[in-house]
Amino acid sequence: MNMLKSIEKGFPKNFLWGGATAANQIEGAFDIDGKGLSTSDMAAYKDPYAGDSVDNFTFNVSSVELEEYLNNPSKYVFPKRWGIDFYNHYKEDIALFAEMGFKTFRLSIAWPRIFPTGLEDEPNEKGLEFYDKVFDECAKYGIEPLVTMSHYEMPIELTKKYNGWISRELIPLFEKYAIVLFNRYKDKVKYWITFNEMNMNLNSLYTGAGVLADKVDNQLEAAYQASHHQFLASAVAVKAARDIMPDAKIGCMINQIESYARTTKPEDQLQALKSNQLNMFYPDVKVRGAYPSYMIRYFAENNIQLQVEEGDEQILRDGTVDYVAISYYMSHVTEAREDAAELAGTFDSPIKNEHLELSEWDWPIDPIGLRISLNKLYDRYQVPLFVVENGLGARDIVTEDGKIHDDYRIDYIKKHIIALKEAIEDGVDLMGYTPWGCIDLISCGTSQMTKRYGFIYVDQDDEGNGSLKRIRKDSFYWFKDVIAANGGNLEG
Repeated sequence: MNMLKSIEKGFPKNFLWGGATAANQIEGAFDIDGKGLSTSDMAAYKDPYAGDSVDNFTFNVSSVELEEYLNNPSKYVFPKRWGIDFYNHYKEDIALFAEMGFKTFRLSIAWPRIFPTGLEDEPNEKGLEFYDKVFDECAKYGIEPLVTMSHYEMPIELTKKYNGWISRELIPLFEKYAIVLFNRYKDKVKYWITFNEMNMNLNSLYTGAGVLADKVDNQLEAAYQASHHQFLASAVAVKAARDIMPDAKIGCMINQIESYARTTKPEDQLQALKSNQLNMFYPDVKVRGAYPSYMIRYFAENNIQLQVEEGDEQILRDGTVDYVAISYYMSHVTEAREDAAELAGTFDSPIKNEHLELSEWDWPIDPIGLRISLNKLYDRYQVPLFVVENGLGARDIVTEDGKIHDDYRIDYIKKHIIALKEAIEDGVDLMGYTPWGCIDLISCGTSQMTKRYGFIYVDQDDEGNGSLKRIRKDSFYWFKDVIAANGGNLEG
């Protein structure tokens, strides 16, 4: 009897090809049909060419800025309030996804579209109806929705009242929201993710957790306290999902950044291990249902004292996930240096890898790092994996004849799909691949349109001007052929 399975050649027949988006970056209609303001609605556009600095990141909002934005909104530009008007273009956009052959479409539900302040006893029916229409449109084309319940936005009232996820008060509010979603869409949505990129709390307390960083004393401690409350909220949501939708699959998600040691020096190797552990910490809790032992020393050395209540450990054990989803854009290089602890777990490393090309936004391009990550994650957890974000932000040029020749995007996606194929042949159980953002959308970090990711061009500039016309890029036709061949046409 042969105890070994044969090597999986190529992508499985049920592989979920598709694309990924987020409500706050595509929907628009920020004040339509009863929707409340979200944290993302407070991300004001910052001109990258104004002043001496090109730092136009909109990740963080302080209490002073929030008060100013609330009191004087007309003085600022908030691109995530208009998105690409998916709210009124969803039929056209989903038809284009179907034309590409999507098997799945990753989207998120805007929490304040369902509970405008997060505090209501009853949900907003108009908000629920909108997602009914979106899911029904997907079903018309045989596209499975992959739904993220919280993707970098939450009702701004919960930031104002509780300072976001730093407060335990949000757990029952999220549970209420989750139960409403599961009961409403149990026959329409099979695949769920609770929180987008949970480990990004370490990069932006405001974006990931709705926490105003200037209102806390120890920001690192606040990031982990907010994460603890999100772990619990995710766990109670998973338990509710299993009761309401026994056949559904519900997962966790991290931003996976593989960290390499700069040299073979043991100290650098140890620092790379520590950096990777901070990424793994989040799925360690969500898959294994308990805090890993290595975090005990980390918390002690970083003056972190979490407020944990009796019964929390049992909640985590009872709410483990079915799969691990990741976004993957780049790898890191790390070394033993004075600021190593500060840099561990951050989104962008100041140490550049001389062996890798950089994108226009200085992100290292490393498809082999994706294969390495998938192997490590699968070895560690032995649960299915799902690559739900991966893509290239670039400036796309529309030619005189109305074409967009984005060979650079095709090259990027192709190399990463080949890495997926290699990982599958390595033995990794991979559910699917949904590149970011499949259609141009508002950039998460910079609130730009200039930084484009999609296979579909949207005629809109950084200030919101344009016809909103959708145009198929060269990558649209290429990805359509990849899906039709189930990834079997990548060589050459």
